Amino acid sequence: MTQPLSLVSSAGSHVPQLETADLLLRGPHVTDLPEFASMSADPAFYRYLGGQPQNEEEVWRRLLAQQGHWALLGFGAWSVEEKATGRFIGNVGFFDFQRDLTPSIKGTLEAGWTLAPRVHGRGYASQAVQAALAWAGAHFPSARMTCIIDPDNVASLRVAHKAGFQEFARTTYRNEPIVLLERTKPRM
Repeated sequence: MTQPLSLVSSAGSHVPQLETADLLLRGPHVTDLPEFASMSADPAFYRYLGGQPQNEEEVWRRLLAQQGHWALLGFGAWSVEEKATGRFIGNVGFFDFQRDLTPSIKGTLEAGWTLAPRVHGRGYASQAVQAALAWAGAHFPSARMTCIIDPDNVASLRVAHKAGFQEFARTTYRNEPIVLLERTKPRM
């Protein structure tokens, strides 16, 4: 009989921890999975993220990819925890997904942020992005920073512009229109 796999809930301990007034940015934990899976099944969450819900298996792979970025590249996504409640509310960070895009953004620090719809409108995305950008500026000062956003996602585009990202191209990704942005100067 095979013994069940023992999971370590603090696997993200080698990820630097960041804080804002309202948020804790920390490494991903196994215990984030239920909240992350619930969030990823909410139509208000996935509306601009491919338009399809993600099941627990897909969300688990995303958590593993976040941890893998840190292990292989020295950067990745933080799990965002609301200090007042201690609850996981989303992710913010940097990726290099080797996306098949023209123009290419491979080799850049691709910024990304996703937060639970229940916390939208509180300024949390801007707080989290500001903290992540400050960290990246200190650790990767000459890296080109990019992001991709659905052209209809006005709130996310607003966060990007506030953070100093400017549109440099429009293209398609997975047969959907997408805006490509790059950070030209710090503004937050």
